[in-house]
Amino acid sequence: MAASNGKSLLGTMAATACLLTMGCAASGAAIGQSSYPSRPVRVIVPFPPGSAPDQIMRFVTQHMAQASGQPFIMDNRPGANGNIGVEVAARATPDGYTLVSANNTTFAGNVSLYKKLPFDIQKDFIPVARFITTGLLLVVRNDLPAKDLREFIALAKSRQGKLTAGQASAGMRVSIGMMRSLGGAELLEVSYKGTPQAVTDVIGGQIDSTFSDFAAGLQLVRAGKMRALGVTTAKRSPTLPDVPAIGEVVPGYDVTVWAGLAAPAGVPKPIIDQLWILSSKALADEGVRKSLNALNFSVEPLNPVEFAAYVRSETQRWAKMVKDAAIEPE
Repeated sequence: MAASNGKSLLGTMAATACLLTMGCAASGAAIGQSSYPSRPVRVIVPFPPGSAPDQIMRFVTQHMAQASGQPFIMDNRPGANGNIGVEVAARATPDGYTLVSANNTTFAGNVSLYKKLPFDIQKDFIPVARFITTGLLLVVRNDLPAKDLREFIALAKSRQGKLTAGQASAGMRVSIGMMRSLGGAELLEVSYKGTPQAVTDVIGGQIDSTFSDFAAGLQLVRAGKMRALGVTTAKRSPTLPDVPAIGEVVPGYDVTVWAGLAAPAGVPKPIIDQLWILSSKALADEGVRKSLNALNFSVEPLNPVEFAAYVRSETQRWAKMVKDAAIEPE
């Protein structure tokens, strides 16, 4: 009887210890989540200041900083179609204090545009949130003798690959490639570190055209610094309703781009969850949405699980577009 009581006592103590341990673990997770961030957070943007990924991230993280009480500091690392900045993020300590802008170029298109990358998107990162989707804007220098999309395609054909087009991302490269494969317009690609530089050279007459994001090109088009001939999405943009969708002239043409946030693999789930909470609240804020909508960014949030599935499907979609556009991997 005494032995039985002893076993019962030991069992009760063990069960209590177990419950206490579980309780402490749960409490620790909750504390870890609620106390994050406790210091400034670095956000690597693999494109230059003023580019669409940069502006989107600044709009959203400004609200995240206000809500969390900690600054989210932009670290622009442009180059190699975004691969330089993404590699830096992949090697960062997975503690939640280094994040990275995730978009269709860096997290989908580059997988097919390069023969080998110094990181693995699926293994080295955790998608946190998709923020927006949008399209690109085909813009040309003001003195180009093509007043609309049909004339631009005819001019490109007549010049046999001598009409120049600046590119600085997967979206821009695929847009140029699809103009060739679907529209028969061969364009001579000129590489840039970011869209703002390409746009500057269109205005200056150094190149003939580029596929600009709205963030870099919209106000310059409205100011008459360059002309917009088409948008890459299947439908016209409400921001520039008089500019046709390229698909209206080139059947099947559709290049939709997107942007969001990711973290290095290994960041604890409570921190990922907290980042999603901060992101979703920012994207629900009327002021943030108004700022994004003004630059033709459609706010379409996806949570971490949804965004991870989306990145996988987009990697396949961009692989097909790269192949259909007959782009040879570098």
